[in-house]
Amino acid sequence: MTLGEQFRAVRGPALVLMATGVYWGALAGLMPDIKAHIGASDGMMGALLLFPATASVIAMGIAPGLGARIGGLALPLSGLLISVGLGLFFIMESTTSAAVALFLGGFAVAFSDMTANVRIAAHEARRRVHLMNVAHAMYSLSFAITALIVAALRSGGWAFDWIAFALGGLALFYVLAGWDGRDPPPADGAQETGGRSAPRDVVWLAGLVLFASFVCENAAEGWSALYIERTFGAVQGAGSLGPATFGFVMAGARFFGQAVAGRLGAERLILSSAALAVVGAAGIAAAQSVLHVHAGVVLMALGVAVIAPSTNSIIARKVSDAARARAISRAWMLGLLGFFAGPALMGMFSEIGDLRISYAAIAVIAAAIIPAILRLRHR
Repeated sequence: MTLGEQFRAVRGPALVLMATGVYWGALAGLMPDIKAHIGASDGMMGALLLFPATASVIAMGIAPGLGARIGGLALPLSGLLISVGLGLFFIMESTTSAAVALFLGGFAVAFSDMTANVRIAAHEARRRVHLMNVAHAMYSLSFAITALIVAALRSGGWAFDWIAFALGGLALFYVLAGWDGRDPPPADGAQETGGRSAPRDVVWLAGLVLFASFVCENAAEGWSALYIERTFGAVQGAGSLGPATFGFVMAGARFFGQAVAGRLGAERLILSSAALAVVGAAGIAAAQSVLHVHAGVVLMALGVAVIAPSTNSIIARKVSDAARARAISRAWMLGLLGFFAGPALMGMFSEIGDLRISYAAIAVIAAAIIPAILRLRHR
């Protein structure tokens, strides 16, 4: 299949993932304005971001059961909730209202994300072809484009809530353009032995891979600027990679991953990507210049980009149709702990030594992906 044919095969869930990219791109770009508007301190803003994270875990826990009851319409209807989540930026007048808006928005986006991933996995099983990376590349592309739109509108003097409202329209366009309320038929010869229970070792090993991947992604995206400014004495802001740049790198890596997944297979693709992430993290730890750090961050981004979508494909292949949604959601619930633990781990290792030590530890965590995938391959 050509790249265009692969996208058309998962057009509905891919466009819902693009809507989720609009939400996270908007939140990343508008965070300074939201913080200033509600008068939140750095500590309070960090606490507020726990609300969408907590909502994401809850949404992923209930998505399989609720999605099964709603049926095929769960995907487009969950996508519509993303536009509502962006509209809730209008109620952010205090820390309390911001917490409510972020919780509800995080729930909507995570439910959409999980529902889309399950739908893509079903298409993969039916067509017997890897499709995850092309869909997730569209998410990264949407995230990057949204970040550029936010930057342009903020420069033009737009208020953050009206920017979010406009982006809610963009998310709605994506969802309507990809509206698909039909569940794909089961794969020919699909595994039905084992019922709805997913093998625990598959879930735990996949969850470990996702955990390590998300810790690495957080380290590359959120800590490199501070590392550059603190270690090399660069002026404040000089080290920022920027959400747009990071999103475009991730999109490019996922399109490339999609192109080679058929030849390499998901397991070998992850193994090579994990090795790249290890080299990138180790390079950052040993960097002697700002240029070296940026090169390491790009290598980490290229490495982690394909790990999560490819892990979804492995999970889907290892379990029955009936167990697929539950297995993916449980593995992602474990993986999301990486977003919680990532900043804490970076801070803890920095306290022990410095951020060089932190990035050396990230290289070790990335290396843990390799034995986990080798074991998962034989399950």
